[in-house]
Amino acid sequence: RDEIVPANILMIGPTGVGKTEIARRLAKLTGAPFVKVEATKFTEVGYVGRDVESMIRDLVDGAVAAAREAQADRARDRAAVLAEERLLDLLLPPAPSAAPGVPTFGFPAAAPAADVSEPDAGENRTREKLRDRLRAGALDAREVEVDVTADRTTNLQMFGPMGMEEMGINLNDMLGGMGKTRKTRRVKVQEALTLLTAEEAQKLVDGESAKEEAIARVEQAGIVFIDEIDKVAGRQGAGGSGPDVSREGVQRDLLPIVEGSTVTTKHGPVKTDHILFIASGAFHISKPSDLIPELQGRFPIRVELGSLSEDDFVRILTEPENALVTQYAALFASEGVELTVDDAAVREIARIATDVNESVENIGARRLHTILTTLLDAELFAVPDDHVGPVHVTAELVRERLAAIAQNRDLSQFVL
Repeated sequence: RDEIVPANILMIGPTGVGKTEIARRLAKLTGAPFVKVEATKFTEVGYVGRDVESMIRDLVDGAVAAAREAQADRARDRAAVLAEERLLDLLLPPAPSAAPGVPTFGFPAAAPAADVSEPDAGENRTREKLRDRLRAGALDAREVEVDVTADRTTNLQMFGPMGMEEMGINLNDMLGGMGKTRKTRRVKVQEALTLLTAEEAQKLVDGESAKEEAIARVEQAGIVFIDEIDKVAGRQGAGGSGPDVSREGVQRDLLPIVEGSTVTTKHGPVKTDHILFIASGAFHISKPSDLIPELQGRFPIRVELGSLSEDDFVRILTEPENALVTQYAALFASEGVELTVDDAAVREIARIATDVNESVENIGARRLHTILTTLLDAELFAVPDDHVGPVHVTAELVRERLAAIAQNRDLSQFVL
């Protein structure tokens, strides 16, 4: 098992064809820890900037946060029970050990009696009645004062070699609970229950087991997506001047991470031997062969993605759950306006997007966003204030509003 290493992937294709989306969906389908980084953000050791090991630290940070969240979700039922008890204590404070007949107005007594007797049956009945009213929502309008934790720690960051940017977070860890204070808030019962449930859930989280679980998931199933890898590829024959020296240095720093090494993080050491690396780039100016040979050998799977066609645009506009047409329909619906787009209109939008990509600059599916925004510009402006009836987009309307812009190359260059 240990001998089998992942086959890293190099995706080559123009912008907007879905390279990042493919990697994101792959991580989502497998439930794998995922981080996306830009190769241009990293610098060679010795230069000011981020070192390549920080991508693994970011991956681990995200995985630990996800593991803690998962533990809190699993403890949500138990936390809800504890939060309900705390809220009932606020609504019905325990009987103070004061002299009979002395009103306390809900404030706790100064000192408890030496022998506090068990609550009587009448008090228990009152508490259960209050619990029933709370669950029925009869107390939602009432206000209570709750103590919640307020985090006042300042995130001090230090930039320098050898991962010193992590030092700021470690300082916060060393401060322990010094930065956390209790803050009293006056809120409605329903909000108080939410706040107390979240706080109780966090108390039930085992931080150490969450770290161990996260590190194991990162080492066995982590995915790192390195975008713009072509920007750190030095062109052959470009000479040793300018930023190319630093670019090659970044590639050499990437080598041990991709090949397999141990990275020190604030959560503990992490081995990168079985992390899947997916690199991508447009490679307009440079070629994959311009990468240093050692790095080329670490990305055995090469995938070339072609430009999107008109049919692809039609599918992108209609098929996904978060398709652009669906998004705009939801935006209009939030203002009480119904938006419908004909199939012929979708086809016309796709045709114009394809034409503009071919004549101006190919930015792939991102062109659809600019076209739809321009197409619905008047309605988007009017909807919040003016009364607008149902909006019906037809192929004629698309041609009427976009034909002139699409045909004029100068206009489409700036507007679309």
